[in-house]
Amino acid sequence: MNNINNIKEVSMLKRALYITIILIAIGIPSYAYHIEVLQVSDIEPFDETYHGFIDELAKNGIVQGKNLIINRHIIDADADASTWQKIKILFRIRGTASDIVKSRPDLVVTISTPATKYSKGKFIDAGIPVVFTDVAIPEKVGCRSKTVSGPGFTGTTLYIDPLKIFRIVKQVLPNIKTVGMIHSDDDNAIAYAEETKRKLPQIGIKVLTRQVKKSDSIKPAAQELISKGIDAFVIPIDSYYGLRNNEPSRDLFAMRRKGIPVIASVAPKGIKGALLYIGPDFDVMGRLTAHQVIKILKQGVKPEDIPVATQKDLNIRVDMDMVKFHGVKIPLDILQLAKPVE
Repeated sequence: MNNINNIKEVSMLKRALYITIILIAIGIPSYAYHIEVLQVSDIEPFDETYHGFIDELAKNGIVQGKNLIINRHIIDADADASTWQKIKILFRIRGTASDIVKSRPDLVVTISTPATKYSKGKFIDAGIPVVFTDVAIPEKVGCRSKTVSGPGFTGTTLYIDPLKIFRIVKQVLPNIKTVGMIHSDDDNAIAYAEETKRKLPQIGIKVLTRQVKKSDSIKPAAQELISKGIDAFVIPIDSYYGLRNNEPSRDLFAMRRKGIPVIASVAPKGIKGALLYIGPDFDVMGRLTAHQVIKILKQGVKPEDIPVATQKDLNIRVDMDMVKFHGVKIPLDILQLAKPVE
């Protein structure tokens, strides 16, 4: 009886082998890698990160549809949320994370601070490596520092020291004394606002902030800050500014009519209005993320042994129409580093 069972098992193995050979012969791909992506907030910059990630993987031999299965899960959490709604969003993140664990991917990429913060534990407990991206403050998602990752996970950070940014701003606007920043409850924006308020007095700049709901118009808060005598508006990395077809960005850019320049962290596609854009390049973030993933999947490096990556060069863009409008001069060394606004 055992011999008969053994013969059946051998026969089944041969049949499986024959099927595999036939599938390869007729061009059905044999996937080498399986990646799941969990993203919270459906905004344009995250799309740039994702597409940069896919493109860079392909350049390094990991190609979607050939040797890569990749699934992207987007949880839209951009609307105002009551406490109960926030709990429901949290349950959605964790529920999606549980579904991803069941699919047994080789690796998970998380896009945004909430996606990372509220899901990575499930993946790590299941033995699945995690690579995060578009996180402003790595410590907020459990990293030991802005450069040192944690057990089972690593990633790329949007973090740029605000002092580095505003030393450049002061070269363009040497008389700037007070800036206004409007932000939502976005984790990245809150962290950036707190650090900016703490650090900018070191270079003689006072920071006034106002927090708004994501459904709010930006105009009342902007008018209030103008009445306080600000010299410029600062747009942080905040999903709020991408909502309703970039409505908050458009409305704030319109404040230039009152002679208030805008310094932005992100350059939305298709609209202009900020004097300077100084911040991360989300396409670069995606490409850095791809290289973190490659180290894990191709080279077998443990996530905790890979430092958190950050963009080396500032992404500086100058809107020459706004330069002319505000009557400012851009130093030559900044112009040489900057790109024009598209």
